[in-house]
Amino acid sequence: MTKILREIPPITDKDCFYIVERHKSEFLYPIHSHEEFELNFIERGKGVQRVVGDSIEEIGDYELTLVTGDGLEHAWRQGNCTEADVREITIQFSADLLDAKLLSRNQFSSIRKMFERARLGVTFSMPAIMKVYGYLDSIASLEEHFEQFLTMLKILNELSLDPDARTLASSSFTHRDDARESRRVAKVKDYISVHYAEPLRLEDLASLVGMAPSAFSRFFKQHANRTLVDFIIDTRLGNAARMLVDTSASISEICYACGFNNLSNFNRMFKTRRGYTPRDFRTLFTKNRVFV
Repeated sequence: MTKILREIPPITDKDCFYIVERHKSEFLYPIHSHEEFELNFIERGKGVQRVVGDSIEEIGDYELTLVTGDGLEHAWRQGNCTEADVREITIQFSADLLDAKLLSRNQFSSIRKMFERARLGVTFSMPAIMKVYGYLDSIASLEEHFEQFLTMLKILNELSLDPDARTLASSSFTHRDDARESRRVAKVKDYISVHYAEPLRLEDLASLVGMAPSAFSRFFKQHANRTLVDFIIDTRLGNAARMLVDTSASISEICYACGFNNLSNFNRMFKTRRGYTPRDFRTLFTKNRVFV
């Protein structure tokens, strides 16, 4: 298998971040990853296709997404966009721009939590985008570097307060979990992440944490914001997506290796939840790969 393009952004040791503003009619850059954090803003981009891990969505006129996961594949592709002048502002910065000691302070707690969520990619709501639009509009043209830095902090702070920001990639695709979860939910999720290819019964999972099945089912939904069945399916699909990207195993082999016992059901469920058939999903990543 070839490798996903590993980008090396032009950030020097003496710079806090790298900012570039482009006006374009085509999105040609392949799916890629890098260790730096990236905040990407797109204006007049309706129809552009955003790929972050195993999340593939068509964006609206405005788009603002933060990616902090080292190695998390992402790209913005042409999709159905026909606009002749799309504006894109990309801000890339090192993971240690705000070091762990500073992020541990109370004043930075919301930014720290946002960075943790953005390991899966986080996209922001329209109200949040409008709050920071003026800052984004001016940051690339600010000549005073310290003012640029302060503006960047304002952007991060405002975005970290967005109640409607949502994560994109699945944790099973990225192999990153939420460390802040309920201990009992985390224990069951850890078990599922190891045994997802096996039959999983509610009674057995509930017994892991000493709860009655019906009580645990309600408890899990309350703390995980989705049903246990949905979590199991998403875990299996996330691992299947990872195998589609990283291996040359057949779709049938991947289906059964990830806990599905019916190929047509696997194909249908994958398309329903990922927007692509397994074959088309693999093709999307394969044709955007390059040797490095």
